[in-house]
Amino acid sequence: VSTKPPEESVKISLKDCLACSGCITSAETVMLEKQSLDDFVTRINSGKTVIVSVSPQSRASLAALFGLSQSQVFRKLTALFKSMGVKAVYDTSSSRDLALIEACNEFVSRYKLSQLSSDKEVGTSLPVLSSACPGWICYAEKTLGSYILPYISSVKSPQQVIGAAIKHHMVEKLGLKPYDVYHVTVMPCYDKKLEAVRGDFVFSVEEKEVTEVDSVLTTGEVLDLIQSKSVDFKTMEESPLDRLLTNVDDDGHLYGVSGGSGGYAEAIFRYAARVLFNREIEGPLDFKVLRNSDFREVTLERWRADLF
Repeated sequence: VSTKPPEESVKISLKDCLACSGCITSAETVMLEKQSLDDFVTRINSGKTVIVSVSPQSRASLAALFGLSQSQVFRKLTALFKSMGVKAVYDTSSSRDLALIEACNEFVSRYKLSQLSSDKEVGTSLPVLSSACPGWICYAEKTLGSYILPYISSVKSPQQVIGAAIKHHMVEKLGLKPYDVYHVTVMPCYDKKLEAVRGDFVFSVEEKEVTEVDSVLTTGEVLDLIQSKSVDFKTMEESPLDRLLTNVDDDGHLYGVSGGSGGYAEAIFRYAARVLFNREIEGPLDFKVLRNSDFREVTLERWRADLF
């Protein structure tokens, strides 16, 4: 008979992960207290007002898995979440477009500033590097530091944009306080959990701390939820979409800004060409592949006559 006392689970938060340069989540004894499917279900059962925002990437993955259209997946997820007690289900492609608008404005502002000043410090505002990926941001902060940080965009990611929209504005339409709402996003990447717990995205209301995004479920965790319900997802009834925050029309078409990797390069290029050089770019952009297909560039060529 073993007299060794039973091992206790080590409890950490994702904020601890942000302070670590390595990965400690591979140990079997590590348990994340939040950002889990169990916590999501517990919040619903506690009577908390829960709002879910679903990313188009997660919808696309589930659509490919089940052989459905993205529109069908979105409507079925809406039905599933609302049957559990979720108040509303929104679409993060709408917040992506808001993030792109701000990214366009930021690029133009930085470009104008760089043209007006010869100061080398001001000149470091270009190029602008996207801040949408939390894994990249953590790497830049911990490894690259001041060498790269001045170039990173100050614009929030689509996840945090919709979090701010819900906690600052949508709650008023719902007649609620920000701290009364538990906001969950469905994302394709585990690093989005790290982003959600950053102190940058916490604010105070009536001396209470409020987080823009309270929890993140990955696509895989949503699949686990579907399987735990023992339902045939393909034949599930569909529910009408919430219209307040969505970029999906009644026919299931996603509208807004197109382009790979969130559309940042394409949206900013077209906007900057129009605002800075009075050039309206029509049709698809001619991207040039560099080292490999992940490295592409597009150039705006100006004739000498354009300078006068």
